[in-house]
Amino acid sequence: MADIDDTPGPIGELTLQTIAMPKDTNPHGDIFGGWLLSQMDLAGGITAGNKARGRVATVSVDQMSFMVPVKVGDVVSVYTEIVNVGRSSITIAIEVWSSNHETLELQKVTDGVFVFVAIDGKGRTRSLPSA
Repeated sequence: MADIDDTPGPIGELTLQTIAMPKDTNPHGDIFGGWLLSQMDLAGGITAGNKARGRVATVSVDQMSFMVPVKVGDVVSVYTEIVNVGRSSITIAIEVWSSNHETLELQKVTDGVFVFVAIDGKGRTRSLPSA
């Protein structure tokens, strides 16, 4: 029987990757949760914008829990997966994973579900393009 890797990994597509920098930390060297939330919003906006073929706006963020701290210098990777598409809305599951450049160990940091809506040039809701 072949070996089965039971180590969980990211779900979805790698959409955004960056390095945690000192300006984004508290006095103890941990990255601010709000900074991580903004990275998730950026990644979700990329995925939603591609699906909508245009401008989108974030309309909701579901529950988030932080599992491990992110330290300065960690590589932060944001993964996205579209879980539902409505007439004008796109629901995206988003996960954040981090890795330390010394250990290369990948750890899940947080996840959440974001909803975006397609909007037109005047900021009004618009229908998503077909297919």
